[in-house]
Amino acid sequence: MDERAPLENTGSGLQNYDGPARGKFGDIELSGPIAAALADMGYETPSSIQLEAVPGCLEGRDLVGQAITGSGKTAAFSIPICERVDPYSRDVQAIVLVPTRELAMQVAREVERVGKYRGISVCAVYGGQPINRQLAALQRGVNVVVGTPGRVMDHMGRGTLDLQHVRVAVLDEADEMLDIGFAEDMEFILRHTPRSRQTLLFSATVPGFVKRLIRRYQDDPMWIQLGAEIQTVDEVDQIYFEVAERDKQTALRLVLDDTADNYRMLVFRRTQIGVDRLANSLKSRGFGAMGLHGGLSQGERNQAMGMFRAGELPILVSTNVAARGIDIPEITHVVNYDMPDNVEEYVHRIGRTARMGRQGYAITFMAEWDYEGWEKIRSHIGDDKLIQGKLPIYD
Repeated sequence: MDERAPLENTGSGLQNYDGPARGKFGDIELSGPIAAALADMGYETPSSIQLEAVPGCLEGRDLVGQAITGSGKTAAFSIPICERVDPYSRDVQAIVLVPTRELAMQVAREVERVGKYRGISVCAVYGGQPINRQLAALQRGVNVVVGTPGRVMDHMGRGTLDLQHVRVAVLDEADEMLDIGFAEDMEFILRHTPRSRQTLLFSATVPGFVKRLIRRYQDDPMWIQLGAEIQTVDEVDQIYFEVAERDKQTALRLVLDDTADNYRMLVFRRTQIGVDRLANSLKSRGFGAMGLHGGLSQGERNQAMGMFRAGELPILVSTNVAARGIDIPEITHVVNYDMPDNVEEYVHRIGRTARMGRQGYAITFMAEWDYEGWEKIRSHIGDDKLIQGKLPIYD
Protein backbone atom coordinates (compact mmCIF):
# COMPACT_ATOMS: atom_id res chain seq x y z
CA MET A 1 0.00 0.00 0.00
CA ASP A 2 1.29 3.46 -0.91
CA GLU A 3 1.44 5.45 2.30
CA ARG A 4 2.57 8.69 0.66
CA ALA A 5 0.24 11.66 0.74
CA PRO A 6 -1.42 12.76 -2.50
CA LEU A 7 0.39 15.34 -4.55
CA GLU A 8 -0.41 18.97 -3.83
CA ASN A 9 -0.27 21.40 -6.72
CA THR A 10 1.72 24.19 -5.11
CA GLY A 11 3.81 25.14 -8.14
CA SER A 12 2.79 26.75 -11.41
CA GLY A 13 -0.20 24.44 -11.71
CA LEU A 14 -3.98 24.60 -11.75
CA GLN A 15 -4.37 26.98 -8.83
CA ASN A 16 -2.31 29.61 -10.73
CA TYR A 17 -4.34 29.33 -13.92
CA ASP A 18 -7.24 31.76 -13.97
CA GLY A 19 -8.16 31.69 -17.67
CA PRO A 20 -11.11 30.07 -19.44
CA ALA A 21 -11.91 26.41 -18.98
CA ARG A 22 -11.60 25.68 -22.70
CA GLY A 23 -9.29 27.03 -25.38
CA LYS A 24 -8.25 26.58 -29.00
CA PHE A 25 -5.04 25.51 -30.71
CA GLY A 26 -5.92 26.34 -34.29
CA ASP A 27 -9.05 24.29 -34.90
CA ILE A 28 -8.28 21.84 -32.09
CA GLU A 29 -10.29 22.35 -28.91
CA LEU A 30 -8.29 21.83 -25.72
CA SER A 31 -8.54 22.60 -22.05
CA GLY A 32 -7.76 26.20 -21.16
CA PRO A 33 -4.50 25.40 -19.30
CA ILE A 34 -3.06 23.43 -22.22
CA ALA A 35 -4.12 26.03 -24.81
CA ALA A 36 -2.54 28.78 -22.69
CA ALA A 37 0.73 26.84 -22.36
CA LEU A 38 0.93 26.32 -26.13
CA ALA A 39 0.35 30.04 -26.67
CA ASP A 40 3.21 30.78 -24.27
CA MET A 41 5.41 28.46 -26.33
CA GLY A 42 4.58 30.37 -29.51
CA TYR A 43 2.52 27.54 -30.98
CA GLU A 44 -0.21 29.31 -32.95
CA THR A 45 -1.15 26.88 -35.72
CA PRO A 46 -0.95 23.06 -35.50
CA SER A 47 1.51 21.31 -37.80
CA SER A 48 0.13 18.69 -40.16
CA ILE A 49 0.85 15.78 -37.81
CA GLN A 50 -0.55 17.67 -34.81
CA LEU A 51 -3.72 18.51 -36.71
CA GLU A 52 -4.22 14.88 -37.72
CA ALA A 53 -3.02 13.16 -34.54
CA VAL A 54 -4.17 15.21 -31.57
CA PRO A 55 -7.99 14.97 -31.96
CA GLY A 56 -7.92 11.17 -32.32
CA CYS A 57 -5.42 10.78 -29.48
CA LEU A 58 -7.64 12.89 -27.23
CA GLU A 59 -10.40 10.35 -27.94
CA GLY A 60 -8.12 7.56 -26.74
CA ARG A 61 -7.22 6.08 -30.14
CA ASP A 62 -3.93 4.26 -30.65
CA LEU A 63 -1.68 5.87 -33.26
CA VAL A 64 1.10 5.07 -35.70
CA GLY A 65 2.70 8.30 -36.88
CA GLN A 66 5.16 8.45 -39.76
CA ALA A 67 6.59 11.91 -40.21
CA ILE A 68 9.90 13.50 -41.05
CA THR A 69 12.10 14.92 -38.32
CA GLY A 70 11.04 18.40 -37.26
CA SER A 71 7.35 17.87 -38.03
CA GLY A 72 6.14 18.65 -34.51
CA LYS A 73 5.51 15.08 -33.40
CA THR A 74 6.69 15.71 -29.82
CA ALA A 75 3.83 18.14 -29.22
CA ALA A 76 1.52 15.72 -31.04
CA PHE A 77 1.90 13.24 -28.17
CA SER A 78 2.68 15.70 -25.38
CA ILE A 79 -0.69 17.42 -25.73
CA PRO A 80 -2.79 14.24 -25.29
CA ILE A 81 -0.56 13.09 -22.42
CA CYS A 82 -0.97 16.38 -20.56
CA GLU A 83 -4.73 16.35 -21.12
CA ARG A 84 -5.17 12.76 -19.94
CA VAL A 85 -3.03 12.46 -16.79
CA ASP A 86 -4.25 13.43 -13.32
CA PRO A 87 -1.76 15.93 -11.84
CA TYR A 88 -2.93 15.24 -8.28
CA SER A 89 -1.99 11.54 -8.45
CA ARG A 90 1.46 10.23 -7.52
CA ASP A 91 1.17 7.36 -9.99
CA VAL A 92 3.16 7.26 -13.23
CA GLN A 93 0.40 7.57 -15.81
CA ALA A 94 2.44 8.04 -19.00
CA ILE A 95 5.71 6.50 -20.17
CA VAL A 96 7.64 7.82 -23.19
CA LEU A 97 10.50 5.70 -24.55
CA VAL A 98 13.18 7.41 -26.64
CA PRO A 99 16.49 6.19 -28.11
CA THR A 100 18.96 8.64 -26.51
CA ARG A 101 19.57 10.58 -23.32
CA GLU A 102 19.59 13.87 -25.25
CA LEU A 103 16.15 13.18 -26.66
CA ALA A 104 14.92 12.11 -23.21
CA MET A 105 15.91 15.50 -21.79
CA GLN A 106 14.36 17.41 -24.69
CA VAL A 107 11.06 15.51 -24.67
CA ALA A 108 10.79 15.88 -20.89
CA ARG A 109 11.22 19.65 -21.24
CA GLU A 110 8.52 19.76 -23.92
CA VAL A 111 6.03 17.81 -21.81
CA GLU A 112 6.77 20.06 -18.82
CA ARG A 113 6.15 23.18 -20.90
CA VAL A 114 2.89 21.86 -22.38
CA GLY A 115 1.63 20.75 -18.97
CA LYS A 116 2.88 23.63 -16.84
CA TYR A 117 -0.55 25.16 -16.12
CA ARG A 118 -1.92 21.76 -15.16
CA GLY A 119 1.00 21.15 -12.79
CA ILE A 120 2.13 18.02 -14.67
CA SER A 121 5.26 16.52 -13.07
CA VAL A 122 7.83 14.90 -15.37
CA CYS A 123 10.98 12.87 -14.73
CA ALA A 124 13.61 12.07 -17.36
CA VAL A 125 15.49 8.80 -16.70
CA TYR A 126 18.61 7.90 -18.65
CA GLY A 127 22.11 6.57 -18.19
CA GLY A 128 25.16 8.72 -17.57
CA GLN A 129 23.49 10.69 -14.77
CA PRO A 130 23.72 9.84 -11.05
CA ILE A 131 20.73 7.62 -10.40
CA ASN A 132 20.03 9.11 -6.94
CA ARG A 133 18.50 12.24 -8.49
CA GLN A 134 16.11 10.10 -10.50
CA LEU A 135 15.32 7.91 -7.48
CA ALA A 136 14.40 10.98 -5.42
CA ALA A 137 12.08 12.33 -8.12
CA LEU A 138 10.35 8.97 -8.56
CA GLN A 139 9.93 8.61 -4.80
CA ARG A 140 8.24 12.02 -4.61
CA GLY A 141 5.85 10.88 -7.33
CA VAL A 142 5.66 11.95 -10.98
CA ASN A 143 2.93 11.85 -13.61
CA VAL A 144 5.10 11.26 -16.68
CA VAL A 145 8.38 9.38 -17.14
CA VAL A 146 10.48 9.96 -20.25
CA GLY A 147 13.45 7.66 -20.64
CA THR A 148 15.73 5.39 -22.57
CA PRO A 149 14.63 1.72 -22.43
CA GLY A 150 17.77 0.57 -20.58
CA ARG A 151 17.39 3.01 -17.69
CA VAL A 152 13.61 2.48 -17.52
CA MET A 153 14.21 -1.26 -17.10
CA ASP A 154 16.87 -0.51 -14.47
CA HIS A 155 14.30 1.38 -12.39
CA MET A 156 11.72 -1.34 -12.93
CA GLY A 157 14.20 -3.92 -11.66
CA ARG A 158 14.95 -1.81 -8.57
CA GLY A 159 11.25 -1.49 -7.84
CA THR A 160 11.43 2.30 -8.13
CA LEU A 161 9.25 2.54 -11.24
CA ASP A 162 5.77 0.99 -11.31
CA LEU A 163 3.96 1.06 -14.66
CA GLN A 164 0.69 -0.59 -13.61
CA HIS A 165 -1.19 2.75 -13.70
CA VAL A 166 0.06 3.85 -17.13
CA ARG A 167 -2.67 5.31 -19.32
CA VAL A 168 -0.49 6.36 -22.28
CA ALA A 169 2.65 4.66 -23.62
CA VAL A 170 4.68 6.35 -26.36
CA LEU A 171 7.42 4.82 -28.50
CA ASP A 172 9.23 7.78 -30.05
CA GLU A 173 11.61 7.07 -32.94
CA ALA A 174 10.89 3.35 -32.69
CA ASP A 175 13.09 2.50 -35.68
CA GLU A 176 16.04 4.28 -34.04
CA MET A 177 15.52 2.31 -30.81
CA LEU A 178 15.49 -0.86 -32.90
CA ASP A 179 18.79 0.13 -34.58
CA ILE A 180 20.48 0.75 -31.23
CA GLY A 181 19.42 -2.67 -29.91
CA PHE A 182 16.41 -1.89 -27.71
CA ALA A 183 13.96 -4.28 -29.41
CA GLU A 184 13.54 -6.70 -26.49
CA ASP A 185 13.53 -3.86 -23.98
CA MET A 186 10.64 -2.10 -25.72
CA GLU A 187 8.55 -5.26 -25.64
CA PHE A 188 9.42 -5.99 -22.00
CA ILE A 189 8.34 -2.51 -20.93
CA LEU A 190 5.07 -2.60 -22.88
CA ARG A 191 4.21 -6.00 -21.37
CA HIS A 192 4.43 -4.43 -17.90
CA THR A 193 1.86 -1.73 -18.66
CA PRO A 194 -1.93 -2.28 -18.54
CA ARG A 195 -3.49 -3.81 -21.65
CA SER A 196 -6.03 -1.00 -21.56
CA ARG A 197 -3.35 1.66 -22.13
CA GLN A 198 -3.29 3.95 -25.16
CA THR A 199 -0.20 3.29 -27.32
CA LEU A 200 1.30 5.93 -29.60
CA LEU A 201 4.15 4.88 -31.90
CA PHE A 202 6.24 7.25 -33.99
CA SER A 203 8.78 6.04 -36.52
CA ALA A 204 10.27 7.53 -39.68
CA THR A 205 10.36 4.05 -41.22
CA VAL A 206 8.41 0.87 -40.44
CA PRO A 207 10.69 -2.18 -40.66
CA GLY A 208 9.48 -5.67 -39.84
CA PHE A 209 10.04 -5.49 -36.08
CA VAL A 210 8.13 -2.21 -35.80
CA LYS A 211 5.25 -3.78 -37.73
CA ARG A 212 5.26 -6.60 -35.19
CA LEU A 213 5.06 -4.09 -32.34
CA ILE A 214 2.06 -2.49 -34.02
CA ARG A 215 0.27 -5.84 -34.43
CA ARG A 216 1.01 -7.02 -30.88
CA TYR A 217 0.58 -3.90 -28.80
CA GLN A 218 -1.84 -1.61 -30.60
CA ASP A 219 -5.58 -1.82 -31.09
CA ASP A 220 -6.83 -0.68 -34.51
CA PRO A 221 -4.47 2.32 -34.59
CA MET A 222 -4.92 5.44 -36.64
CA TRP A 223 -2.15 5.50 -39.23
CA ILE A 224 -0.84 8.92 -40.17
CA GLN A 225 1.78 9.10 -42.91
CA LEU A 226 2.76 12.55 -44.06
CA GLY A 227 4.09 12.32 -47.59
CA ALA A 228 6.51 9.64 -48.72
CA GLU A 229 8.10 7.37 -46.14
CA ILE A 230 11.48 8.95 -46.80
CA GLN A 231 11.40 12.57 -47.87
CA THR A 232 12.92 15.96 -47.22
CA VAL A 233 11.36 19.35 -46.59
CA ASP A 234 11.24 22.08 -49.22
CA GLU A 235 12.79 24.69 -46.91
CA VAL A 236 16.18 22.91 -47.07
CA ASP A 237 18.59 23.98 -49.82
CA GLN A 238 20.48 20.76 -50.58
CA ILE A 239 23.95 21.60 -51.91
CA TYR A 240 26.70 19.13 -52.76
CA PHE A 241 30.37 19.60 -53.56
CA GLU A 242 32.69 17.15 -55.28
CA VAL A 243 35.80 17.30 -53.12
CA ALA A 244 38.82 15.08 -52.57
CA GLU A 245 39.01 13.52 -49.13
CA ARG A 246 42.27 15.35 -48.38
CA ASP A 247 40.61 18.70 -49.18
CA LYS A 248 37.52 18.39 -46.96
CA GLN A 249 38.83 20.58 -44.12
CA THR A 250 39.70 23.30 -46.60
CA ALA A 251 36.27 22.94 -48.18
CA LEU A 252 34.54 23.30 -44.80
CA ARG A 253 36.54 26.42 -43.97
CA LEU A 254 35.55 27.94 -47.34
CA VAL A 255 31.89 27.16 -46.58
CA LEU A 256 32.27 28.80 -43.16
CA ASP A 257 33.94 31.88 -44.67
CA ASP A 258 30.92 32.24 -46.97
CA THR A 259 28.35 31.75 -44.19
CA ALA A 260 26.44 34.69 -42.72
CA ASP A 261 26.76 35.56 -39.04
CA ASN A 262 24.56 33.95 -36.37
CA TYR A 263 24.73 30.51 -37.93
CA ARG A 264 24.33 27.25 -36.02
CA MET A 265 26.03 24.35 -37.84
CA LEU A 266 25.82 20.60 -37.17
CA VAL A 267 28.64 18.67 -38.87
CA PHE A 268 28.41 14.88 -39.22
CA ARG A 269 31.42 12.58 -39.09
CA ARG A 270 31.38 8.78 -39.20
CA THR A 271 33.76 8.02 -36.32
CA GLN A 272 34.57 9.35 -32.85
CA ILE A 273 38.21 9.98 -33.73
CA GLY A 274 37.07 11.86 -36.83
CA VAL A 275 34.85 14.06 -34.67
CA ASP A 276 37.71 14.85 -32.29
CA ARG A 277 40.20 15.63 -35.07
CA LEU A 278 37.85 17.95 -36.94
CA ALA A 279 36.61 19.77 -33.82
CA ASN A 280 40.21 20.33 -32.64
CA SER A 281 41.27 21.51 -36.09
CA LEU A 282 38.43 24.03 -36.25
CA LYS A 283 39.19 25.30 -32.73
CA SER A 284 42.88 25.73 -33.60
CA ARG A 285 41.83 27.98 -36.48
CA GLY A 286 39.64 30.19 -34.32
CA PHE A 287 36.21 28.67 -34.97
CA GLY A 288 33.88 27.98 -32.05
CA ALA A 289 33.52 24.20 -32.26
CA MET A 290 33.10 21.19 -29.97
CA GLY A 291 32.66 17.48 -30.56
CA LEU A 292 29.81 15.18 -29.51
CA HIS A 293 30.08 11.39 -29.42
CA GLY A 294 29.54 8.40 -27.17
CA GLY A 295 33.14 8.30 -26.00
CA LEU A 296 32.82 11.58 -24.09
CA SER A 297 31.76 11.81 -20.47
CA GLN A 298 28.19 12.82 -19.73
CA GLY A 299 29.44 16.15 -18.38
CA GLU A 300 31.31 16.87 -21.62
CA ARG A 301 28.27 15.94 -23.70
CA ASN A 302 25.96 18.07 -21.58
CA GLN A 303 28.34 21.03 -21.88
CA ALA A 304 28.55 20.77 -25.67
CA MET A 305 24.79 20.33 -26.07
CA GLY A 306 23.99 23.12 -23.62
CA MET A 307 26.28 25.62 -25.34
CA PHE A 308 25.06 24.63 -28.81
CA ARG A 309 21.40 24.87 -27.78
CA ALA A 310 21.96 28.27 -26.15
CA GLY A 311 23.66 29.66 -29.26
CA GLU A 312 27.00 30.05 -27.48
CA LEU A 313 28.64 27.41 -29.72
CA PRO A 314 28.25 27.90 -33.49
CA ILE A 315 29.61 24.52 -34.63
CA LEU A 316 28.87 21.05 -33.23
CA VAL A 317 30.72 18.11 -34.80
CA SER A 318 28.93 14.84 -34.08
CA THR A 319 28.54 11.18 -34.90
CA ASN A 320 25.16 9.88 -36.06
CA VAL A 321 24.30 8.15 -32.78
CA ALA A 322 25.12 11.17 -30.61
CA ALA A 323 23.07 13.48 -32.84
CA ARG A 324 19.91 11.36 -32.79
CA GLY A 325 18.44 13.30 -29.90
CA ILE A 326 19.23 16.77 -31.17
CA ASP A 327 16.07 18.78 -31.71
CA ILE A 328 17.10 22.44 -31.97
CA PRO A 329 14.96 24.55 -34.32
CA GLU A 330 17.67 27.21 -34.73
CA ILE A 331 20.12 24.92 -36.59
CA THR A 332 20.83 26.72 -39.87
CA HIS A 333 23.29 24.33 -41.52
CA VAL A 334 23.83 20.57 -41.60
CA VAL A 335 27.09 19.41 -43.18
CA ASN A 336 27.61 15.82 -44.31
CA TYR A 337 31.40 15.93 -43.93
CA ASP A 338 31.35 12.13 -44.26
CA MET A 339 28.80 10.68 -46.68
CA PRO A 340 25.71 9.09 -45.07
CA ASP A 341 25.50 5.30 -45.39
CA ASN A 342 22.03 5.32 -46.98
CA VAL A 343 19.06 7.46 -48.00
CA GLU A 344 17.34 7.17 -44.61
CA GLU A 345 20.43 8.42 -42.82
CA TYR A 346 20.74 11.34 -45.24
CA VAL A 347 17.14 12.38 -44.62
CA HIS A 348 17.49 12.05 -40.84
CA ARG A 349 20.62 14.17 -40.87
CA ILE A 350 19.38 17.04 -43.00
CA GLY A 351 16.06 17.00 -41.14
CA ARG A 352 17.91 18.65 -38.24
CA THR A 353 17.67 21.98 -40.07
CA ALA A 354 14.73 23.92 -41.55
CA ARG A 355 12.60 23.24 -38.48
CA MET A 356 9.21 24.86 -37.95
CA GLY A 357 9.20 26.56 -41.37
CA ARG A 358 12.71 28.09 -41.09
CA GLN A 359 15.11 28.11 -44.03
CA GLY A 360 18.02 25.70 -43.76
CA TYR A 361 21.04 24.47 -45.70
CA ALA A 362 22.25 20.90 -46.13
CA ILE A 363 25.78 20.61 -47.50
CA THR A 364 27.27 17.29 -48.58
CA PHE A 365 30.91 16.61 -49.44
CA MET A 366 31.21 13.85 -52.05
CA ALA A 367 34.70 12.35 -52.06
CA GLU A 368 36.29 10.08 -54.62
CA TRP A 369 34.80 6.83 -53.26
CA ASP A 370 31.34 8.23 -52.45
CA TYR A 371 29.85 8.16 -55.96
CA GLU A 372 27.87 4.93 -55.60
CA GLY A 373 26.25 5.98 -52.33
CA TRP A 374 25.56 9.49 -53.58
CA GLU A 375 23.85 8.19 -56.72
CA LYS A 376 21.35 6.27 -54.56
CA ILE A 377 20.60 9.41 -52.58
CA ARG A 378 20.45 11.50 -55.74
CA SER A 379 18.04 9.14 -57.50
CA HIS A 380 15.70 9.21 -54.50
CA ILE A 381 15.83 12.95 -53.81
CA GLY A 382 15.73 14.00 -57.47
CA ASP A 383 18.04 16.31 -59.41
CA ASP A 384 15.51 19.14 -59.21
CA LYS A 385 16.08 19.38 -55.42
CA LEU A 386 19.89 19.23 -55.52
CA ILE A 387 22.29 22.09 -56.17
CA GLN A 388 25.84 21.39 -57.28
CA GLY A 389 28.30 23.81 -55.75
CA LYS A 390 31.80 24.67 -56.89
CA LEU A 391 34.83 25.27 -54.68
CA PRO A 392 37.50 27.83 -55.65
CA ILE A 393 40.26 25.36 -54.72
CA TYR A 394 39.51 23.56 -58.00
CA ASP A 395 39.40 26.61 -60.26
